[in-house]
Amino acid sequence: MARAKMLLVEDDAALAELLIWHFKREDFEIAQTPDGEEALLLAKENTPDIVLLDWMVEGLSGIEVCRRLRRMPETANVPIIMLTARGEEEDRVRGLETGADDYVTKPFSPRELVARVGAVLRRVRPALAGEQLTYSDIEMDTVGHKVRRSGEVIPLGPTEFRLLKHFLEHPGWVFSRERLLDAVWGHDSDIESRTVDVHIRRLRKAINRGDRPDIIRTVRSAGYALDSGA
Repeated sequence: MARAKMLLVEDDAALAELLIWHFKREDFEIAQTPDGEEALLLAKENTPDIVLLDWMVEGLSGIEVCRRLRRMPETANVPIIMLTARGEEEDRVRGLETGADDYVTKPFSPRELVARVGAVLRRVRPALAGEQLTYSDIEMDTVGHKVRRSGEVIPLGPTEFRLLKHFLEHPGWVFSRERLLDAVWGHDSDIESRTVDVHIRRLRKAINRGDRPDIIRTVRSAGYALDSGA
């Protein structure tokens, strides 16, 4: 699998260091700068596969960097995720209208940001995102339709496979039954929400066999999440 190249534009040194650590662990190749002008030069010299861009950076504003990246032929189609402390809807809309593909409001979980970046890359750069999804000791080959836990093959039915795939794409996120129905069964499904519970039980039985720790967390009155408890 090709290493994904990321351009991180962030002037908070501690946050930049934290994000670099998390993304290097996922085998990303990272160029980082706190400066908007330098970001444009780096992007032109070595076109990234994805850009993480803070709204407030040194030199040019994040919005202006985003606008110029969209005008440059090298980066016109590179996905851009904006990092912002601004939670107001107007600011989010402005970022998206300028050309950002997604936004994440601070404070955020680095693990969730890694998942969000992975989801964007799967959508726009499937070859880069690869065929493997991993979390804790679970590995999924999305093309070969195989799942392993601690190296042991886990047989899953088609619905349980899609359910686990959705969880692996969004580790730590809590999904209600209704959202899981939409994501796994489709918007037009007339299946009852309690059906989700049945498939969650089947999935748990398959991946937790042999007294392995239960990696699917039930969140009372909210839904389910893939969570190792780490």
